[in-house]
Amino acid sequence: EVQLQASGGGLVQAGGSLRLSCTASGFIFDDYAIGWFRQAPGKKREGVSCIKGTDDSTYYADSVKGRFTISSDNAKNTVYLQMNKLKPEDTAVYYCAAIRVAGRLKRSVSCLSSGMNYSWGKGTLVTVSS
Repeated sequence: EVQLQASGGGLVQAGGSLRLSCTASGFIFDDYAIGWFRQAPGKKREGVSCIKGTDDSTYYADSVKGRFTISSDNAKNTVYLQMNKLKPEDTAVYYCAAIRVAGRLKRSVSCLSSGMNYSWGKGTLVTVSS
């Protein structure tokens, strides 16, 4: 059973930084992609960043490129999302999710593409004050 635990959320001022962690269990970490998604109040969930365990390729939403960095520590089955230069519009509940790298994901298809059947963990709240 895929289990994911996100942590590291909190309250930070605009311009500040936070690092989120996603600890995974129940599957072979190297065979999966881990994604970070977020949902702000009244808005749809959106993909933020993801990393494929098969080749360490990374993908980012345009809104976070240059500010957020995703990385993984396979020995700890943990994926991190370093968030710098945070903006009030980054305020949201952040979720990590896992999907097995198979089918089209084995090709150069972004793991943030729509229609991906992710397994979800509980979220962690990030609040950025202005």
